[in-house]
Amino acid sequence: MRGKILRGIFGPTKENQIWRIKNNEELDKLIKHENIVNSIKAQRLSWFGHIQRMPETGAAKKIFIWNPLTMRPRGRPKHRWEDNIVQDLGQMIKNRITCVQDRAKWKVG
Repeated sequence: MRGKILRGIFGPTKENQIWRIKNNEELDKLIKHENIVNSIKAQRLSWFGHIQRMPETGAAKKIFIWNPLTMRPRGRPKHRWEDNIVQDLGQMIKNRITCVQDRAKWKVG
């Protein structure tokens, strides 16, 4: 599944006037062996910090703190961007708490 998504993002390669699909090793080199999910979470938290430091007059800050006057539709609530931030922060704190228990791991980093 991951390879299929990355192939869609990076697209095919043209060699000797012939288009071909990138293989998994080439895709791994392109993303530099990073965990994509962790990378996305880090970027999301970075953007959240940026928005929090923005002045109240900034467009992104206004949209972030805006609260619609209408009610949400019935059924399962939609996932909001802020919900993802809270979930990411909760996972980070939980990981730190378990890491603190192992003294050697905590001292290393």
